[in-house]
Amino acid sequence: MVSPYSISEQHYGHMNAEFGFKDPTDGHMHIFGTDKLGRDVFTRVWSGARISLFISFTAVFVNVIIGIIYGGISGYVGGAVDNIMMRIVEVINGIPYLIIVILLMMVMKPGVTTMVIAYAAVGWTGMARLVRGQIMSLKQQDYVVAAKVMGARPGRIIFKHLIPNTLSVVIVNITLAIPGAIFTEAFLSYIGLGVQVPIASWGTLANDASKVFQLYPAQLIIPAICISLTMLSFNLLGDGLRDSLDPKLRR
Repeated sequence: MVSPYSISEQHYGHMNAEFGFKDPTDGHMHIFGTDKLGRDVFTRVWSGARISLFISFTAVFVNVIIGIIYGGISGYVGGAVDNIMMRIVEVINGIPYLIIVILLMMVMKPGVTTMVIAYAAVGWTGMARLVRGQIMSLKQQDYVVAAKVMGARPGRIIFKHLIPNTLSVVIVNITLAIPGAIFTEAFLSYIGLGVQVPIASWGTLANDASKVFQLYPAQLIIPAICISLTMLSFNLLGDGLRDSLDPKLRR
């Protein structure tokens, strides 16, 4: 009588030989090779890019909305309100992002939504400070004083006159914040606190590949290159936009 364990081992060995790891240089149709389950790495890299960029763009977009509203109100009102709002920002900055992620995962299911909420919970403070500084330098301009004399409400002055004049700085900050969000997602997914399998992201691909790095180094090198090139591209885009939108640097 044959043991069921021996059957499953024989079946697994056959499956692994047929569908297991393949290097990109093996001369097959998989240009990036395949993973331990025979899945095409090229396809999974693009699928992982979709998840990583979705998390990064969504989190940064939420941060921008919260930061613009919070910083605009703080910078325009000033006084005691500004002091209280900035103390709240300092308290939030003092809480490590990783602790927030861990606490959220204790009450929520780990995944894309949890990562976006965790990043948005603390990531808006930098944008709020930036917008506050811009608003404080602009609120004494003649067109703002004229709007006040004509009876414009503070909300209209903030969102109609002040915030549009800070968009150049905000856009540059967005392009520089996206690489940080991409790296944060990849790091958390790599250590198991981010996107969970079977969902593919660059972090989970790197985590799976690190276990077989000595035998199949391309499995880790490929997602690492994708992360590096994407972050470099957004950094160069941010530098270019800063040079184009800043009147002091146009020369």
